Amino acid sequence: MKLFHVSDVHFGAEDPAALDWFAQCVADESPDAVIMTGDLTMRARTREFDAGGKWLMSLGVPVTIEVGNHDLPYYWDPLRRLFSPYKRYGAAERMIEKTLDLPGITIVPLKTTARAQLRLNWSKGHVSRDALNNTLDLIAAAPRGNLIFVAGHHPLIEGGTRGTAKTRNGDEALKALAEAGTHAVLSGHVHDPFDKPVTFGDWTVRMIGAGTLSKRLRSSPPAFNEIRIADGRFETLARTLSPEPKHPISVTAQSGALR
Repeated sequence: MKLFHVSDVHFGAEDPAALDWFAQCVADESPDAVIMTGDLTMRARTREFDAGGKWLMSLGVPVTIEVGNHDLPYYWDPLRRLFSPYKRYGAAERMIEKTLDLPGITIVPLKTTARAQLRLNWSKGHVSRDALNNTLDLIAAAPRGNLIFVAGHHPLIEGGTRGTAKTRNGDEALKALAEAGTHAVLSGHVHDPFDKPVTFGDWTVRMIGAGTLSKRLRSSPPAFNEIRIADGRFETLARTLSPEPKHPISVTAQSGALR
């Protein structure tokens, strides 16, 4: 089984060459699903959501989208941000926070954004108790023996990248997800790929971050992750729009154990 993990496309500041490259990879290789971990848009405008939603639907494979901080109305539109933040999703709406059940694997959403926070930088991550409980309920309902992948926008802990998430309640959320049997937590936000194992007792959960397909580059060229799954094991390969061949970034290809 093969998953494509993409993030931070930022329609409104997208890179057309990177989008075409990714779409061609999907057409040529037919992944079982695409996991989009947030910041589909740049300014949460209707035309950006429509363009992003149509692009994802055109891929012709199952897709789930998580909400990123750029997918909420910006600070200069406080009423819409606080009271109707999801009004403009348009063509993308049906894919937002969609649980995917595939043979041997379940992908569930985790909301890591907040409409308001008690700090100046609202772009950083926040996991509420309600959001965590919702994800834990979805994990409990997954078929026993499945690999469990949780998808959110912000890394729950830092992955060693130049960009940071500073996710509030992230440590506690990651521990609770590990205790529930999560094998990997997929995220974006930092615009560079990583795969970091984190161990709680005898259980290891993998923190996997994707790069960006926008013009807002940091340390890496435009990139996405390919996640290969076989026999209860999985490996992350970073793929970049560059002469560099795709290459594994997993410290380990085994995580936890089947539930």
